[in-house]
Amino acid sequence: MSDDSEVQLYAPRQSIFPRSVQGRFRNLKWGVLALAYGVYFLLPWLRWERESGPGQAVLFDLVGRKFYIFDLVVYPQDIFWLAGILMIFAYLLFFVTGIGGRVFCGYFCFQTLWTDVFIQIERLVQGERPARIRLSKQPWNAAKVLRIGVTHLLWLLVAFITGLTFVLYWDDAPRLVIDFFTGQAPFAAYATALFLTTTTYVMAGIAREQVCTYMCPYARFQSVMFDRDTLIVSYDQARGEGENGRSRLGRDLKTREARAEAGVGDCIDCGYCVQVCPTGIDIRNGLQIQCISCALCIDACDTIMDSLGWERGLVGYTSERVEEGGEKANTLRPKVIGYLAVLLVAVSLLVWSIGNQAPFDLSVSQVRQPIFVRLSDGRIENSYEIKVNNKTGHSLRLNFSIEGLPNAELAMEFPQVTLRPEQRLRLNAHIKAEPRVRDGHTHPVRLIATPDTDSGLPPLAHETIFYVPKG
Repeated sequence: MSDDSEVQLYAPRQSIFPRSVQGRFRNLKWGVLALAYGVYFLLPWLRWERESGPGQAVLFDLVGRKFYIFDLVVYPQDIFWLAGILMIFAYLLFFVTGIGGRVFCGYFCFQTLWTDVFIQIERLVQGERPARIRLSKQPWNAAKVLRIGVTHLLWLLVAFITGLTFVLYWDDAPRLVIDFFTGQAPFAAYATALFLTTTTYVMAGIAREQVCTYMCPYARFQSVMFDRDTLIVSYDQARGEGENGRSRLGRDLKTREARAEAGVGDCIDCGYCVQVCPTGIDIRNGLQIQCISCALCIDACDTIMDSLGWERGLVGYTSERVEEGGEKANTLRPKVIGYLAVLLVAVSLLVWSIGNQAPFDLSVSQVRQPIFVRLSDGRIENSYEIKVNNKTGHSLRLNFSIEGLPNAELAMEFPQVTLRPEQRLRLNAHIKAEPRVRDGHTHPVRLIATPDTDSGLPPLAHETIFYVPKG
């Protein structure tokens, strides 16, 4: 086969140079970005007073196996909360997507937020879209090296600050920063910061729209959540094209009346909607998988319509039902109501679980090697391992007792223990009972941990078994 007949399986990437735009959706995106960046970068530095524990508002203490989130302390046994949070995020995504399409992609996705900042840096250093296009096409010289070099250095700086900030969530931020730059931080801190610096730089600076188009799975499965009433960013083809298609402003096509007589639509084919698109699509070609619903094309078109004194809405939010001539989109449809119902149930259960968190945990496991011991006085002894965890911010004194097994004795080295704030203890216990209880059976027994009366806390019981051998 000759080279001329070879099939090109992959098209070369076309560089995208988004143009700046002003408008209500662009302002909304700046507001979301400021909020997201403010929370992410400033939260590790927020101090928080606690009776015990670190003075950082949000801290994920892997060594101590505790997550501090303001006044909430999450322990390993509370890991099911993570499942609840993931479920809430999933159904929130389904609910929002069912109503507003890819709103998450356009406004809240990390890729979108960081890419916006990287594009802004590029714009500040290299200029507006025409200047950046000229710079990319011109031969390499000192000026080009300087501008592109400064751009990449600033990208790397933002990426490094992003990676370092993530690390600060896992230890005391002020101390960790000093340790980091003096070479005393743990290896994991440097590895994590390097990994996130690299990925942020590559994804937001180099790959950009390719992440949304080729790498992100959400663009593929979003169609499952779309229906004819889901809001989408769309071009009003009937208004924009007219009978004879779109046409630029000409000597005889400067008013809507003249254009209507000529059979052309309101679209003047300025290309502004294409130039501002961060993924480089033409919204006039219909709904496309690359569209992230950022709505910047709406701002661009509205700007042009305002300058001409024409009605806005040539590009705007609509739905397939409306495009097909139907009535207004139905927001409260069964699928959306179902998402909302599950979401509210999941949030309610999580809030209830956190609000009813026990002040201390008690677990009892039977030691099975050996499962029993026959004592010299004829009694049977079973051994147990007790784990108790103080979740309160103050000391807690506990007294242990058993019930449910007649004439049984609880033998512990420390029948009364005092736990420091957030302290965990592992204790050994032995239960001794007469063999008069039925042979060859397991008998339920409850081990009870009772706090001192001045604590105001209720006792906590854990049911286990007592084994009596045959004979």
